Amino acid sequence: MKRYILPAIFVLFAFFAACYYDSEEALYPSYSNNCDTSSVKFSTSITTILSNNCWSCHSNSTAASFGSNIKLQDYADVKAQIGSIIPAINQTGAISPMPKGGSKLSSCSLTLFNIWVRNGTPNN
Repeated sequence: MKRYILPAIFVLFAFFAACYYDSEEALYPSYSNNCDTSSVKFSTSITTILSNNCWSCHSNSTAASFGSNIKLQDYADVKAQIGSIIPAINQTGAISPMPKGGSKLSSCSLTLFNIWVRNGTPNN
């Protein structure tokens, strides 16, 4: 019995010593600081976020089937829904968190969207 104690202690020590947690920012510092907020435009920044995260359910062709008939493919649609979009993507409030079934948008995407809204949602 004694001869198993030392190897068991070694295995436990190795197991716990090997486990640690690093944040994404610590592992990839240049990746996390690569958010250009100098020129936020609907035609570039916002449509890119929407196309990458929202249009699979909320495009003109999919909204009726998958997106509760909420279309987010053009400026007029997004402008009309902005009061629901912001709490949904920030995952605050009583509105269903978006993207549904997916992870929260990146902090850069949220920052870009919030800057665009703070600037008055320009159609640029």
